[in-house]
Amino acid sequence: MVELRHEHLPEFYFGLENKFALTRTRITRRQLLRQAGATGALALGATSLAAGEGLQDRPAAASTAGTATPKTESQAAEKYAHPPGVFINRPLTQVSRMADALLDDMEGRNCDFFFNEASPRSGLVRDRAPVVGRSLSRVSSIAATGFGLSALCIAAKYNYLRPMDCEQRVEKTLAFLLEECPHEHGFLYHFIDIDSGQRLFGSELSSIDTALLLCGVLHCRQFFTGNTRIEALATTFYRRIDWLWMMNGGKTLSMGWLPDQGFLKNRWDIYSELTTMYLLAIGSPTHPVPPEAWDAVQRPVVTYGGIDYISGAAPLFIHQYPQAWCDYRNQRDRHANYFTNSIAATRAHQLWCLVQGQKFPWIDQDMWGISASDSRQGYRVWGGPPSIGPLDGTLVPCAAAGSLVFLPAECSHVLLTMRERYGDKLYGRYGFADAFQPKAGWYGEDVIGIDVGIGMLMAENLRSGFVWECFMKNREIAHAMREVAFHPDPDANTQVL
Repeated sequence: MVELRHEHLPEFYFGLENKFALTRTRITRRQLLRQAGATGALALGATSLAAGEGLQDRPAAASTAGTATPKTESQAAEKYAHPPGVFINRPLTQVSRMADALLDDMEGRNCDFFFNEASPRSGLVRDRAPVVGRSLSRVSSIAATGFGLSALCIAAKYNYLRPMDCEQRVEKTLAFLLEECPHEHGFLYHFIDIDSGQRLFGSELSSIDTALLLCGVLHCRQFFTGNTRIEALATTFYRRIDWLWMMNGGKTLSMGWLPDQGFLKNRWDIYSELTTMYLLAIGSPTHPVPPEAWDAVQRPVVTYGGIDYISGAAPLFIHQYPQAWCDYRNQRDRHANYFTNSIAATRAHQLWCLVQGQKFPWIDQDMWGISASDSRQGYRVWGGPPSIGPLDGTLVPCAAAGSLVFLPAECSHVLLTMRERYGDKLYGRYGFADAFQPKAGWYGEDVIGIDVGIGMLMAENLRSGFVWECFMKNREIAHAMREVAFHPDPDANTQVL
């Protein structure tokens, strides 16, 4: 483990939002990255660290008058410190009946998004859609399509949609991805036309987004077992991906490739949403990367409010996406138990939000959570700790929804509070709007596919473990976890983080 320092961070984490202002169109979130020449990070979408507002302890309001030095965030967090072994251990797992009913309703509405906002011809899923009204956008996201494939499994299992419709849509989607969608060495472009699959906005061939798509593909292979066409299409799609090519001669995977520039200079070399991607690459039946790539990833340690955990300097989603499909519970590798690490990260985020409540009093134990999202000024990559982005008190429902498995009672209570307080202004046909700012009375006009998807999968994992159970049957994942020395963790439920 290494101390988190600025030189460990990809340069695209800094300063792009002010340079490339967003408009209110549906596509500018990723155009921002293209313009900056720094495409590649999955849900980082458009990087939001404005110059001078990056990784720092933001001063809280001074508690004394005169020349008293304002407290830093970390100092303010000490007010909420808990004794060792109490704050992190054994999160409350009970979810109220009302909260469970909300999660059930939310999942059904989320599944509607992934079915309705996909092309009937290709199965590709829109990057985003309006909360109210019809979307005419042709912009599809391959990551959203990966979540969408898993949504079809959930919808079929629980009859949110007709199972036969789900199975037929999966077949059509896999056939299109394999037979018609442009690719290079098996990797797909980040944004593609929803009907033709053609590259949009000069987006990059994305390693992480292809991996998220593959997670959905392999989920379908296991859920629709017995459908030999789905099994064959899914397996062939996996076998086609040349992970060694994406290593580009290095020890870690490149973030992507552009036809006119070649490989992006940034690599997936710092702990983030990358872990399941590396397992997919190591477990590849045709083009595996060496297991040493797993250990080549840096694992910086962040300390906040007395909580230590491994993390890159990025919003909360980096602790959610790796665990949406892959089940890390009760096991560890040579470095950590990643599930309990995510519990610690979520606790630290909750604590950090309580500190933000000093400036934004609507943020409290009942309502918290800030991750990359839409805002009144466009898409923002914000959150903490440490504070990232021009925070303005906007709250993001998927921050809590994506962490449901880590803090079940707390996160489900947050979602229930949001739904009860703001009703149909915040919660609509596809579930929660992407973000909202209570004081301003602003509610996001859109839902974003990857944000809908992470909440949906984590809600289902909390309620049944279905996604984990199904995905972990993939023999390639089991093989990769053995290769990187995962083993049972007898202290998983008792350790102090």
